[in-house]
Amino acid sequence: MSLLNPVAERRLLHRRAIDVQVFAREDGLFDVEATLQDIKTRDIALASGLRRAGEPVHDMLLRLVVDRALNVLAATSTTMGMPYPGYCGEHGDAYAGLAGLNLLKGFRAGVKERLAGTRACTHLTELSQVLPTAVIQAFAGVVLDTQEGDTGTGRAPFQIDKCHALRSDGPVVQTHYPRWYRPAPAAALTTSPS
Repeated sequence: MSLLNPVAERRLLHRRAIDVQVFAREDGLFDVEATLQDIKTRDIALASGLRRAGEPVHDMLLRLVVDRALNVLAATSTTMGMPYPGYCGEHGDAYAGLAGLNLLKGFRAGVKERLAGTRACTHLTELSQVLPTAVIQAFAGVVLDTQEGDTGTGRAPFQIDKCHALRSDGPVVQTHYPRWYRPAPAAALTTSPS
């Protein structure tokens, strides 16, 4: 029996839902709204009191405004559900500190530098880590050219060599992006001493 294919009966204890939505604005900018909810399937006793089944332990929103170059122009957060009301959401507007970061260039390191530890909320900071790939998905084919790349500079589409399936020497690139296919270098021949 494989542990990954359980045959024993199961019951759901906890659900974390993360939702990221990206909206195109009329002014050419984009709104990014990310939510995180933690919900228990049973009543639980928190230090701050009883939380009923189905009532969120965490219910949080992180909102960013980004431009076409994936620069964060503004950011804020709201905490609607929390285990310690009156305290969890009292980190000021720490997430305004995301402004100035770029989702493609050092974003995750910048978040850690600006918001790690007690400067902000663990859950909202963790939520911010999914934003680069979510926004890239929203921008793919709309803002980012996923087919031809930057022909003026000879740069391949942004997704080439960003994951295993889209490696420049792989079959997906060879089939779907033949212009950008680069065969793997031949393995160096090893000679054994005679």
